[in-house]
Amino acid sequence: MSGFNINDVQFDSGRNNRANLGFILLSTDLACEIDTFRMAPKGVGVSFTRLHTDDYTTNETLAKHIDQMADAASRIQPEIKPDVISYCCTSGSIVIGEDKVCAEIRRGAPYATAMTLVSGVVAAINQLEAKKIVIGTPYLDEINIVEKNFFENKGFDVLDIQGLNLGNGIEFGKITSDYIKDFALSIDQKEAEVIFLSCSGIRSLDIIEEVEATTGKPVITSNQAQMWYALRTAGVNDKLSGFGRIFNS
Repeated sequence: MSGFNINDVQFDSGRNNRANLGFILLSTDLACEIDTFRMAPKGVGVSFTRLHTDDYTTNETLAKHIDQMADAASRIQPEIKPDVISYCCTSGSIVIGEDKVCAEIRRGAPYATAMTLVSGVVAAINQLEAKKIVIGTPYLDEINIVEKNFFENKGFDVLDIQGLNLGNGIEFGKITSDYIKDFALSIDQKEAEVIFLSCSGIRSLDIIEEVEATTGKPVITSNQAQMWYALRTAGVNDKLSGFGRIFNS
């Protein structure tokens, strides 16, 4: 045996000494987890659990997520007690409803502040003091109709919403970043104040700064807005570079 004294083990507050964030992610999502880790500042812990979903995204399949929400929330490091737990689905947040999602998250994890991804999007657009927006999604038309109504009910003027008419979540994550960039530029309008790229499962984080530089307008994406809002909710106000204007506000 070595002469090392195990009674003198040294501890500190750990790597995640500033905040712990938990996320409930769909089983088909190929983008959100990587994006979120990329945006996490030093000292902020990020934990995920997966919620099973059918690999066909419709209003009906999205509505079923609520049945697993409380259980999923309860499994995100309950011993650590995350500061914030968010449901990582833009369209699901809208179809189910923010209040209903948050109530189930709180039921499973009463120690955490509950939020939804779309709540982060709304907060981010409001932070930019924008009203006129254009929206690009990978979704079917039935989801786009619901999403347009949601943002109009929040007080925004949706100048246009365009979808790629894809149903499979796995396909969402395989759309190339270059295609998403061209898609974003194609939906822009002169009157638009913000370009919003909707869906946690697409690789829109990669092209935010390029589209902002080309259009001169802020770009909001689902994963970016969710992380910005989760950090701010947890009291982490770092300004981050590389992820769009919202992170400098």
